[in-house]
Amino acid sequence: MEFGRVQEDLLSSIDFSLPASAALNHEVLKTGLPSKQQCWLGCSSWGQPGWVGRIYPPKTKETNYLSFYPQHFNTVELNATHYRIWGEEHVQKWAAKTKGKEFRFCPKMYQGITHRGSLSGKEALMDEFLKGILAFGDQLGPVFIQLSDQFSPSREKELYTFLSSLPQDIRFFLELRHPAWFQQPVLDQLVAALNERKIGFVLTDTAGRRDCAHMRLTLPEIFIRFVGYNFHTTDKSRCDAWIHQLREWYAGGLEQAWFMLHLGEGGSEPDMAAYFASQLKQQTGISIPVPVFSSLF
Repeated sequence: MEFGRVQEDLLSSIDFSLPASAALNHEVLKTGLPSKQQCWLGCSSWGQPGWVGRIYPPKTKETNYLSFYPQHFNTVELNATHYRIWGEEHVQKWAAKTKGKEFRFCPKMYQGITHRGSLSGKEALMDEFLKGILAFGDQLGPVFIQLSDQFSPSREKELYTFLSSLPQDIRFFLELRHPAWFQQPVLDQLVAALNERKIGFVLTDTAGRRDCAHMRLTLPEIFIRFVGYNFHTTDKSRCDAWIHQLREWYAGGLEQAWFMLHLGEGGSEPDMAAYFASQLKQQTGISIPVPVFSSLF
C-alpha cells in the first residue's frame, strides 16, 4: 500500500506518536465481551518470492503459498477481491487450503462498487460480490470498504444511505481517505453515524497522513492498517506503541483487533510479525501464530 508513504530519509522527522484514545471509546468498549479477546495479524497477500526459503520451504511454488501462510499468520487482508469479483468455486478453493486452522479472510470490497460512480444503484454488483465471499463460511472475517481519496463529506448522505443498506450479519469496516473526514465537526458526526449502524472505522497508520490515525472506536473491535518500512527501526517503536494501546483497549473491553501489515517490497512482514506476536504475548497474554523461519525447517 502506497497511501501516505514518504521517502525513508524523512522518517526521522515525523512524529509517529499515537493520539490519545478518544474520550467516548470507553462507552463503546463497555459493550465488549472480554472473554472473547482475540488478535488477528496478517498481510495483504499470502506470500512473496522472498519468503521462500525463509518461512516457506525451499522451492515452494506460488500456487502453494496459501497452504503454508496460516502456519505464520492467522488472517489476510484480501485485496484480490477489490480488483475482481470471485465466484463461489474459487473462494471455496482458497478456504479449503486453510481448513482446520483458526484463520480468517478479510476481503476488500470490489472497486466496481466503491470507486466507480455513485454508491447507489450497485445492488446487483453487491449481491454478486457477497455471494462469492460468503463461500468462505466461518472463515470469513470482516469486509472492509475503502473509498477513494476524492470521496469527500459532500457525499455524506450517499455514504450513509449505502452503509444502512448493508447486511447486518456481516461485519464491515470503512476506510476513508479524504482529509475533510478527519476535521471537526465532521469526524464526530461520522463516528456517531458508524456507531449507530454498527460499522467499524478502519484506522490507517501511515507516515504521510497522521490524521488517519484517528483513534476512534465505533465497535469493541478495531481494524488497523499499518504502513511500515521493511522493519525499519521506526516500525518497531511504532509497533511498541500499538501494543501498549491494544493492552489498554483490551483491558477496557476490546474483543478483537485486526492488524494488517503493509511494509513495502522488501518482504519483511514475517520479521515484523514475529516481533509483534512476541510483544503481544508478553504485554497482553494473547497468543497468535509466530512466523517460523527456515533454520527450523
